[in-house]
Amino acid sequence: MQFTNTIRIDRQPTDVFAYLAQFENVPMWNYAISETQKISDGPVGVGSQYRQARTIPSPSEELFTVTEFEPGNRLAIRGAIGPFQGDITYLLEPDGTATTLANTMDLKATGPLRLIAPLTGSRVKSAVAANLEVLKQILERP
Repeated sequence: MQFTNTIRIDRQPTDVFAYLAQFENVPMWNYAISETQKISDGPVGVGSQYRQARTIPSPSEELFTVTEFEPGNRLAIRGAIGPFQGDITYLLEPDGTATTLANTMDLKATGPLRLIAPLTGSRVKSAVAANLEVLKQILERP
């Protein structure tokens, strides 16, 4: 399943990128995640590894790796995303004094979930869109 959600955030791309690249912020705007922590050494960049605790759809632990890191422009991760394996990409484009953020999810179901995954696509896309709205609200606070 692949989809993209796009949102306009009234902050500069460098500000949006800095917030996104601090993955410990994920629980602040993603209702399904309770904790994210860096498990590799060094500054955040390509190859950085994280572990996070998911509460929805069921409690689980997932691991992901940063695969792209272009400050102010592009950020991507690969790993376990709930019951899926996949890639998440954030593309940031300047839009006047704001940022247009395109979030692309490319998820592959594993095991028995492969059979019903096509039926869950619109719900997953809607949940991601709701998370992005929370991200927008956080970043647009004075």
